[in-house]
Amino acid sequence: MTAFDPVRWRPAPLLPEADARDGALLFVVAVLCFLACLTALGVIASDRAARGWIGQLGGEATVIVRPRSGETPDAAAARAAEALAGTPGVAEARALEPAKAYDLIRPWLGDIGDLEDLPVPRLVTVTLDEKAPADAARLAAALKAQDVDGSVDDHSLWIGGVKRSASLARGLGGGVFLLIGAAAAAVVAFATRAGLAARRDVVEVLHLSGASGAFIARLFQVRFARMAAMGGLAGAVAAALVGAVLRLAGGPHGVTPALPVSWADLLAILPCPLAAALVAAAAARFTAQGLIRELE
Repeated sequence: MTAFDPVRWRPAPLLPEADARDGALLFVVAVLCFLACLTALGVIASDRAARGWIGQLGGEATVIVRPRSGETPDAAAARAAEALAGTPGVAEARALEPAKAYDLIRPWLGDIGDLEDLPVPRLVTVTLDEKAPADAARLAAALKAQDVDGSVDDHSLWIGGVKRSASLARGLGGGVFLLIGAAAAAVVAFATRAGLAARRDVVEVLHLSGASGAFIARLFQVRFARMAAMGGLAGAVAAALVGAVLRLAGGPHGVTPALPVSWADLLAILPCPLAAALVAAAAARFTAQGLIRELE
């Protein structure tokens, strides 16, 4: 008589532990999570860049000075800088050198031999106080009080454009997240439907044995949640490696000063496996419950 082997007679799981379609599902979930993590890194980096630009633009102002009759442009710029330097909310006011002013307009005018013959206005750069910055109206009033003909540019137009671009980037990032989540849910729902169809006999036997639809749906829910978590972990690790490479290759500012990537940004990738598992569990459960009701 053959000896009793407890391993041989151990009860098998109701659903097979491996399936030929599992590899493809893992790959698709990993790719989707990889794209979602890269999108998160891009949105975080662009938002940081936008906040940095807004801080720089909001902390400075530019004054265009036009000389009065009988006054040289340099003298008018010096008078404007002196008037603004004593204004509350101004940390520093400095007249821009003529050579720097020429460099600013040279790209727009082309290669002109002598720019000094042109009536180029003088510029005064104003650094505002960080705690209580002066607004454009206060700067204009200070210029008017000293009879200086100048126009104040507080960079509000540029700041508005940067804010709109940042909002657009956040909106696009959120839209991509929703599309990726919907794609992952659709893939898991398709896999659940195929798994139930392949194991229709098992489902019918479980029903005859008194198993509830919620119990059967839970089996598929746990199975696909575990696979999605594994795929999400693989995608998150790949995205973290890409983010680390971009951070190292880009120097102190990340891949580029316009899109600075920080080491702390990689923390945003950590919830990816859990999010993938939750999406897969919800999609599998709803799909399984709907198909089980059709079989009853």
